[in-house]
Amino acid sequence: MSGIWIGVLGFVGLLALMALRVPIAVAMIVSALLGYGWLAGLTPLLAHLKTAPYALFSGYSLSVIPLFVLMGMFASEAGMSAALFRAADAWLGRRKGGLAMATIVGCAAFGAICGSSVATAATMAQVALPEMRRYGYSGAISTGTLAVGGTLGILIPPSVILVVYGLICEQNIAKLFAAAFVPGILATIGYLIAIAIYVRRNPSAAPAAAPSTAAQRRQGLFETWPVLAIFVTVVGGLYAGIFTPTEGAAVGAFLTFLLALMKRALGWSRLKRALLLTAETTGMIFLILLGADLFNSFLALSHLPDALAATIASLDLPPYVVMLAILAVYVALGCVMDELSMILLTLPILFPIVMGLDFGLPKAEVGIWFGILVLTVVGIGLVAPPVGLNVYVISGMARDVPMSETFRGVMPYLCADAVRVFYLVAFPSISLWLVRLLG
Repeated sequence: MSGIWIGVLGFVGLLALMALRVPIAVAMIVSALLGYGWLAGLTPLLAHLKTAPYALFSGYSLSVIPLFVLMGMFASEAGMSAALFRAADAWLGRRKGGLAMATIVGCAAFGAICGSSVATAATMAQVALPEMRRYGYSGAISTGTLAVGGTLGILIPPSVILVVYGLICEQNIAKLFAAAFVPGILATIGYLIAIAIYVRRNPSAAPAAAPSTAAQRRQGLFETWPVLAIFVTVVGGLYAGIFTPTEGAAVGAFLTFLLALMKRALGWSRLKRALLLTAETTGMIFLILLGADLFNSFLALSHLPDALAATIASLDLPPYVVMLAILAVYVALGCVMDELSMILLTLPILFPIVMGLDFGLPKAEVGIWFGILVLTVVGIGLVAPPVGLNVYVISGMARDVPMSETFRGVMPYLCADAVRVFYLVAFPSISLWLVRLLG
């Protein structure tokens, strides 16, 4: 049997293990070990295992991941999500659908210091869900808004998923953050428009909240200055070349820690919980990274990615047709697995294919643009039926709302997502103009 067919068999075996509910990291490691041993033999496999894990985890660049995770944990413990929601509510709550709009804006702002989709959704749900229930919001729009708002946590920089993409595909992380900024703002605006259209058609689903005073609006803005300061310091430092990504993450984690102390929101129990959750999340990510590294080595040995890239090139399909097909694959995969597993599983195969296509752009820009497109469609998969990880998280927190109702609630947002994806694919400059400007 040729190496290519062994690679295909290994990939099918990996999917079968995942279907049997084997954790993705374990499934990748098992498939990689069996495939690598089949192709190269036991001795080369053991020699690879002797060096590969150390070579992966001893790299300085990986330290950015636990630091950004820790930054998000401190932000959650400091109650930043509540302050952001109160500020957005003070300005938007008096409108029909205003609390849902405030939730979207709060999620976008919290995503700027969190970087995790699930964490953003779960944290904002604790503050926003009781308020929307108090004012009689329907279960569909309240839970659907929270599920979709969480996806802004991975799109608004800094983003852990973008960091992983940059490390795996050897792309500049600061440029990825710059490229994600405008699409993230467009996503937020698109969701606000979707809410406005929805409440115009269903006014009883999202009644207006009590109007706020000018003093309350000023107070709300004042409470958000620490978030703005941290975001400007971290992201601005990256763009200005003052920080490396790791240094920026360390500064952000330290500033968020200081803010939590100043607010007296970080006692010993909360500090311990933040550190333990950071360790657990980092351990999970690193184990998946190890599985992906081993599986990538197996695929490279099988020459499957090279063969697929050559086959796609020989079909002579328009590059944008291939890109749309790849994005459709990501949406489908996002319905059944989490975002990190998805990109680590597919990038070794799909990234070389994309880099081999001619979009009329420099290869460096194609790598950045593709990362933003992947991030966008991964977010769609997180809320699309039949699974939608964010929908499951929110449903677990709002047990009185059927999951089918939450999926109905995300549909208007998915329409906004479809429009956004179309423009991001058709006009790469939307993602790249800020990169070029800072370039």
